[in-house]
This record gives sequence, C-alpha cells and structure tokens, in this order.
Amino acid sequence: MILDKNQIEKHNDKLLSSHKRKVNQLATSVPNSNKIIKKLIAFQIAIPSWALGTGGTRFGRFSGGGEPRTLEEKIQDVGLLHSLNQSSGAISLHIPWDIPTSTRKIKSLAAEHNLTFDAVNSNTFQDQAHQKHSYKFGSLQHVNKAVRNQAIAHNIEVINYGKALGSKALTVWLSDGSCFPGQLNFRKTFQRTLESLQEIYAALPSNWKMYIEYKAYEPNFYSTTVGDWGQSYLYASKLGPKAYTLVDLGHHLPNANIEQIVSLLLMEKKLGGFHFNDSKYGDDDLTVGSINPYQLFLIFNELVEGMDARKMDHATDLGWMIDASHNVKDPLEDLLQSVEAIMIAYVQALLVDRKELNKAQEANDVTRAQEILQHAYRIDVRPFVAEARLRAGGALHPLQLFREGEIRKRLTAERGLKTIATGL
Repeated sequence: MILDKNQIEKHNDKLLSSHKRKVNQLATSVPNSNKIIKKLIAFQIAIPSWALGTGGTRFGRFSGGGEPRTLEEKIQDVGLLHSLNQSSGAISLHIPWDIPTSTRKIKSLAAEHNLTFDAVNSNTFQDQAHQKHSYKFGSLQHVNKAVRNQAIAHNIEVINYGKALGSKALTVWLSDGSCFPGQLNFRKTFQRTLESLQEIYAALPSNWKMYIEYKAYEPNFYSTTVGDWGQSYLYASKLGPKAYTLVDLGHHLPNANIEQIVSLLLMEKKLGGFHFNDSKYGDDDLTVGSINPYQLFLIFNELVEGMDARKMDHATDLGWMIDASHNVKDPLEDLLQSVEAIMIAYVQALLVDRKELNKAQEANDVTRAQEILQHAYRIDVRPFVAEARLRAGGALHPLQLFREGEIRKRLTAERGLKTIATGL
C-alpha cells in the first residue's frame, strides 16, 4: 500500500504548532541547528527484508497479520516506512529468500517508493531444497572442497543479483564453526575459509565492498570461524582494500566494549558498517535502543569523532542497517522505533563538545569528560529528529500516524490474517 500524502499533511498540521515551539526552544541552546537537521535528513538507515515479518525462536513463531508474502510486498512495506519517517530509503535483500523474478521490474518498483538497494546478503547457514551438498558441518570452511565450491558459487550468484539491482556491497555472515573440542582443526579451518573468501572477493566489481560479519557464538557453541572483530579484521586485511568488518551490536560476548572496537576499526580504515539492534544477554535482536540507549550513544560518539577525524561523509561512507527480530511486536512499529533511536543517538553524538572533551581528556580530568558526554546524552533531541522528517516530507510522529491510520489493519485486510513473510 502507498500512504496518501494528504494523510501525512493532515497529521502534521495537528501537531505543527506544538512542534515548532519545541524546535525553537531547542535551537536556542544548540548552535548550528540547521546544519544538524540537514545531516539528519541525509542520514538513511537500510531496512533488511527479513525484518518485515514476525521473528521467532527455536521454540516457536507467532506470525501476525498482513506480513509481506513476496519481495514486491517487502519493498512496499519499506516504502511505507520511508514515507512515514523519510529515513529508511534503502532495502537490504537476502538471497535466496529474495530472488527477483525480474530485476528490471523490482528496480522500477523500488524507484516508485524512492528506495535504493543496500548490501545484498548471502545465506550458507541453511540448506536450500535444490542444493546438492549440505552445510551441516560448515560452508566456506568445510573439509570437502565440493561444499566450499557450492558456497562460493552461491556468494557469486548473490553478487550478480546485487549488480543487476544497483547494490554496491556483499555481506557475508557465516554460521561455520564447531560444537565440540576436537571437531575442527582451527588452523586448517581458517585457511580454508580465507581461500574461499578470496575466490568470492575476486568476483567483486571494482566499486563494491565486502562486509565480513562476525558473531561470538550460535548456532555453533564451541568455536565460530569468524567469532570476533579481530578475526573479521584479520580476514579483511588479508583479502584487500575492498574488504571490511561489519559490526552487529548483538554479536559480542556480554559487556564487550563495542565503542572501543568501533574506534579502532575506524582508525585502521576497516570499519564497513553496522547491523543495529539491542540485547540483554546475547544476540537478542531487540529494538534498537530498548535496552542500553547510553551504549548506543557512546558508539555514535566514537563514530562521529572517528569519521570527522578522517573527513568521512556520515551518510554514505559507512553502511547503516537494522538487523532485528520482532518476536512479539508489530515489525513495522518496531522498525519505526529503531530508526528513531538511531537518529536520536546520532544527534546526541553531534552535540558533544569535541574541543572541551579533548581538553578534559588531555588534562586527565575524568569528571569533566564524563560531564561533557552525559550532558549531550541528556538533551532531548527528538524535536530535531521530527523537524528533519517534516522538512523531508515525512510524519512528525510516524508511530502515532501508523496507529491512527490503522495501517496494520489495512495491510491485513489486503494480504490476509495468516500470511508469513518469506525466508523466516
């Protein structure tokens, strides 16, 4: 479905007077407010196709009504999100869940919704019905060269789909690893994986990036072949300048200092991008900012500092994407909340007084440094985020309009009550 612009305008008109007062009040205490709002308008978060349906666990899945049944409906849902917040202008596809029947028609449909295609994602963590060899004991690491060749060919196939759609990056996440001591030879496993990645890397177009995602555990629980940022960095360094580390906020052991990881990868020019989510215990895939919003702010603090030090474009030089699983919430509502949380953390990081923070750090003034960071974090920047949406043509309060417009009810009426999003 396509949201009527008149509906957005009517929603905004009701809230405009109160909103303007809040923006003006905030702008009096924040220098360069227009510059900040322009940065927000340019900052886009890619929506993964698999996040548009209800998630689940190995114990069960409780799908909701109106879930997208096809790639076309997934694009329509991301277009709906983008019309509401004007900050979700890209979709990230997962192959083979999202193989287009016609790349020309899919590109045309995306353009109708003002969407581009973000990184394409390969899938060697599942066996597909048509494949000859199983990935039960790994894919790019497998002891059998035939299995490795199959996984390599799949990744190259994903690149080709991405080229046809206008994507510029491949994300490789491997579930490869082992469940028991002695199951694998770690050295040989690393070497086989590297050789497989080298063949995939060789197939990348010259203007593409390869994102190498890591994860501490799951589905293997003794070892993971790309288990942490150091292993990902090692692969990326050996592969070449088009290979980068991808940071998923949930793919760390508890209490990992993600902001420090981000800073070092940026310094080494090997940070490729992000999969945003939140967690309490592990890879919980919860709504961004729902558990530890201060950590999200601290990560963005390092991102803004590191990107500015290298004169990078905040909006385009890194890949920004959500990767979450909405087990008990409406997926579209959850994604609206996640994008809002990312934008809030980004603005707060922009408000950090860099000169004063640097002076405090150089003087070992720990208390002053803490105060500077927490001052920026405690500023309610939501009026600026809303103003960016307003100027871009979105809704002042996307979630409120989503509910008032009964959008889920309308999607369910169009698609049915028992629909299940493909790929999950």
